[in-house]
Amino acid sequence: MLESSFIFLNGIGETTERRLWDDGMTHWRQFLETSTALGIGSARKALYDREIERTWEDFQRAQWRKVARRFKAAHHWRFLEAYRERTVFLDIETNGYPAGEGEITMVGLYGNHAMTTLVRHQNLTLDRLEEELAKYDLIVTFFGSGFDLPYLRMSYPRLDLSHAHFDLCFAARRLGLRGGLKHIETELGLARSDDLQGLDGWDAVNLWHAWQAGDEQAGETLRAYNEADVRNLEPLAEYLYQALRERHGPGGD
Repeated sequence: MLESSFIFLNGIGETTERRLWDDGMTHWRQFLETSTALGIGSARKALYDREIERTWEDFQRAQWRKVARRFKAAHHWRFLEAYRERTVFLDIETNGYPAGEGEITMVGLYGNHAMTTLVRHQNLTLDRLEEELAKYDLIVTFFGSGFDLPYLRMSYPRLDLSHAHFDLCFAARRLGLRGGLKHIETELGLARSDDLQGLDGWDAVNLWHAWQAGDEQAGETLRAYNEADVRNLEPLAEYLYQALRERHGPGGD
């Protein structure tokens, strides 16, 4: 999908991009190999060629974040397949107070089939966050642009969050799926264990406070809740990516 994208070019929107695909240009290579494209003037075509060549070179050299900076955030869903081995699924828990007043209590990270849980007062530090996030170039969240990432930036101002970001909440809305993560999981048949059914973000806050008061079982439940949140982002991301590609990619409607 990424190498079929022309929407990062100045003046190219979804309608023109669709026309390029319908005209047989479904890869950057095909655009570069033709001298004319849908009435695009020669001067503008030359500009587009240079921009595509630079982007393709960065892509082939694995300069993932440099490629991502050329795209608006709303189009970062297009990166999931190409960036798959450089993708991390992320979810945070807090003590219930707003960013700037509260604290992050837990950060769950799931990438390359491995789960990492960072916990306040244990292993959640700026250095450890930087170490973990440096392994990846695409962050996947559910409403992370409105909550998780701003909270992380407020709590750790020096943390590098220059990654591409696929926010599943807004991707789901684009496809007509409404509600929070748990509601959409239910609609799509994504399972959680019985002991986690019905738990939500406020329960996570209460579990944290109970854990700090000495309830070790509350801590185990909080870890399991966060891990379920993070792991379920992966099949949801794959579903939304395929649905968006079918609707908004080459050959789509």
